[in-house]
Amino acid sequence: LDGQDVFATIRENSPSGEFVAELMVETMEGVTWSLDGMDADWLFLDERSIRLNTSADKVLDREQVKGPVLMASLLCYEDNALQSVYRILVEILNENDNTPVFAEETVLSLFLSELTPVNTVVFTVKATDADNDKLIYSIDQTTPDAEYFKVDLPNSGEVILSKPLDYETKNLLVVTIHASEMSTVERFNTSTYLTITVLDGDDQYPQFLPCMHLFQDESSHICTSPVYTVNVTEGKEDIVLDFSPGPILAVDGDRGLGAPVSYAILSGNDDGHFLMDRETGEMKLIRGVRDRLTTPALHLKVMQAYQDDDPRKYSVATVLVCVLAVNHFHPEFDMTEYCGFVTAGKSLASLVNTYGNKALMLHVQDRDFNNGFNPMIRFTFSPTSNHTDVYQITQQGLLITKTDQLKPKQKHVLEPHSPLGDERVTGCTLGKAFFLSMVLLTALGCVLSAVMWLKRKYRGMKDPLERGCVAQGKHPNV
Repeated sequence: LDGQDVFATIRENSPSGEFVAELMVETMEGVTWSLDGMDADWLFLDERSIRLNTSADKVLDREQVKGPVLMASLLCYEDNALQSVYRILVEILNENDNTPVFAEETVLSLFLSELTPVNTVVFTVKATDADNDKLIYSIDQTTPDAEYFKVDLPNSGEVILSKPLDYETKNLLVVTIHASEMSTVERFNTSTYLTITVLDGDDQYPQFLPCMHLFQDESSHICTSPVYTVNVTEGKEDIVLDFSPGPILAVDGDRGLGAPVSYAILSGNDDGHFLMDRETGEMKLIRGVRDRLTTPALHLKVMQAYQDDDPRKYSVATVLVCVLAVNHFHPEFDMTEYCGFVTAGKSLASLVNTYGNKALMLHVQDRDFNNGFNPMIRFTFSPTSNHTDVYQITQQGLLITKTDQLKPKQKHVLEPHSPLGDERVTGCTLGKAFFLSMVLLTALGCVLSAVMWLKRKYRGMKDPLERGCVAQGKHPNV
């Protein structure tokens, strides 16, 4: 070897027996060679050659051995006496045989506040390549939520928020990030799926329920506060008001935070008629209205619900309290039973008539009114009434029927009632034309026959001279 150390190279993953180096010696007689050192087991001597010693279970992997260089010693013996020692240095040449791997600490589930500003670095991913290849990062644009993020510097791993977050419309995001080799032929790559939970931020105002929608789409909705209404009787007081819609209720618009909400009346309660519970929103009428003519309604123009932790966030709603007159009497029908008639025919609809060929009209008296007429009374059919699909009743008390659905000789019993009272009236409608006509004609025929018979009998009883006077008279038809 002429006193020279052995320097060689070999590619990782080379098979067993791969040539490493050759011993340049003049003679091998009387000389023996052996290998020693920490990496000597990777090599073996084959006459004048040094070869790689591997197996199926022992693969030369540059990333697995202790270093990128195999170091051993070549010992030369002559007559069993050590004559010289040579160093063997074998550099393991790298091959691109590893794919990138994401670090576990960068692929955990993440949490982001919806108040995070756009163009902020929200998280950083990191992948490694055992072959030390340079990596670049990108976002898979086919994932559903890729539009929320971007990577400005591909080799940095920094992921930037590109679209505002909104907990109320979307609180869970999923994005796929790729790590790819930048300058290799193989361009090995790997992917990781990140789940981002959006945390609610305090960016919404309290909302009165139910929410009256003005506008809504996939990303946002706009609603307005309802108008709470209630009727109270003049003179009544010390009562809890039952509103419609009700009860009065407001919630924090940030449902994930659920900050406590308090209530207060801002205006319209100058006379102290109402008392509102600050925590529950329950309202009581503590001072009654004595005269509904002077105060027919009370308008609480503004009702406020505000967050306890931020009074600057509040919402308003309107309350309308209508004052009603004292109601002492139930309305009463002027008759307990109405009888009506209708003629069956091909017309689509007609009024139901009563005696005297007059339209049948229901009349109700309300003694709470001076003239007995209550303009707010409305008529409907009782839930137990039959034939409501054939008849309709107007708010003025007129009865209309679908004439083309009636048949002769039908008799219908209806039960109309007024919602303001419990008085009911039973009305019978004889829906037949032919039957009535036959009855009337038969009765009329019987009467005429009887009259003619009596007349003939009377003539037969007259004196012949008197009968002759008829023919001799001056009657113009004779």
